[in-house]
Amino acid sequence: MTMRRRSIGKGLLGAAGGLALPAIAAPREATAQRSANTLRVGFRDAVPNVDPYYNSQRTGVIIGHQAFDGLVHRDPESFRIVPALATEWRWVDGKTLEFTLRQGVKFHDGSPFGPDDVVYTINTVADPASRVATPSNYAWMQGAEKTGPNTVRLHMKHPMPAALDYLALITPIWPKAYRERVGPEGFARAPVGTGPYRFAKVDVSVGVEYERFDDYYEGGPKGRPAIRRITARYLSDAATELTELLSGRVDWIWNINPDQMENVNRLPTLQAVQKESMRVGYLQPDAAGRSGAGNPMTNLKVRQALFHAIDRQALADRLVRGGSRVPDAPCFPSQFGCDGEAAVKYDYNPDKARRLLSEAGFPNGFDVELTSYVQPRQWSEAVQNYLQAVGIRARLNLLQVAAQIQRALRGELALNMGSWGSYSINDVSAILPNYFGGGGNDYARDPEVTKLVEEGGSSNDEETRRRAYSAAIRRITEQAYWIPLHTYVNAYAFSRQLDFTPYPDELPRFYLAKWK
Repeated sequence: MTMRRRSIGKGLLGAAGGLALPAIAAPREATAQRSANTLRVGFRDAVPNVDPYYNSQRTGVIIGHQAFDGLVHRDPESFRIVPALATEWRWVDGKTLEFTLRQGVKFHDGSPFGPDDVVYTINTVADPASRVATPSNYAWMQGAEKTGPNTVRLHMKHPMPAALDYLALITPIWPKAYRERVGPEGFARAPVGTGPYRFAKVDVSVGVEYERFDDYYEGGPKGRPAIRRITARYLSDAATELTELLSGRVDWIWNINPDQMENVNRLPTLQAVQKESMRVGYLQPDAAGRSGAGNPMTNLKVRQALFHAIDRQALADRLVRGGSRVPDAPCFPSQFGCDGEAAVKYDYNPDKARRLLSEAGFPNGFDVELTSYVQPRQWSEAVQNYLQAVGIRARLNLLQVAAQIQRALRGELALNMGSWGSYSINDVSAILPNYFGGGGNDYARDPEVTKLVEEGGSSNDEETRRRAYSAAIRRITEQAYWIPLHTYVNAYAFSRQLDFTPYPDELPRFYLAKWK
């Protein structure tokens, strides 16, 4: 399909507009926090379970990253895998990794870390009965065994080329004795890890509090934090977040409306910066009819009309901004296997969208619920406006992230707008199985796609993987199962007295921050 650009007015994009900036707090508020060696951060979505294995929210990943370590660690600058709880590792064969564990490491409760903790953690999360939040992240694991007083082996069901990335980013190690004693629910209320911060308080409706863990092991990849305490509060919406920052009640927020960046940077006490992440915004139609057999999204021409109805480049350029891109394939462009050339291309063409709807039997359009947790809300409203302009009367239902995730897993969403950050893993095995592997987030339920995705994730041969993933992407885009809208460019706003560096993997590292 040839690419064709059309200009549009601001009406379809919705009001870009900003919130009025309230009076800012006196600089002494931030100075007081610096003196108290405390950092106050704000997150927009509450996390019902801060155990990293039992939430798929980016906020949950961030919260866990400050307090947990895995066997290995990925350096945020180079993306190189470096030692963490393991000091050495080697491939025994194509499906077996052996690790030599670091000695002298303590959990936050003072108990020693050892091979039994690693074996317990991996064997638990590899078991489907554990019902982790994102099963595809661990479905490749067969299990682990202790092979010596200081060594463990990880066995895989099939070759997994990105295994070390998964172990670095989304496989923290639990303390076996403590978790068995308190149980999964008790652990969620009072988690214990080996990271540079320990949880001092967890409240699922309010937020979490951390204290620096002064017994963090020597040589740990995250280092000893400069800031002693962190409070992370759950704030209800973007307006509340910005108000809290401007009034001096929090020191750091993110994902602010890009329209506010210039205003924030005018203030003497605050600064705003942007950084592209590996997150992709998407629109997901219920092609499988899980939300109802009469759902128009089961019609291919309707799904293709969705692609043509939305000016995705305008969304990226005018709303997201900061260098946001429009992926052709259902993945982040840098990920291994994300073959944009294999994808069917769709241009912005509302006339063609209307023709397709008429051919599908909907000359007068139809009504549908558009469910979204995406903030700023103007982004969701812009998609709603584009759809309505071609006759798809979308009723926008904005939900909290956790609520939408639960509805999605139950198969209730006819048209679902969201985003996926792949847990910052630079391989399509971190995105395609989640949406096309037959699980709760799969609204295509296409056996051909599922087979190709499994094939791509079951080999160490790069060419075999590329062929399978390219064929899957071709099929996914031909059938318009998943519409990639844009890449995310995170907008951070924080105190000018805070030395904070954003990274492209969308993991704020508060343990590296410090007060100036």
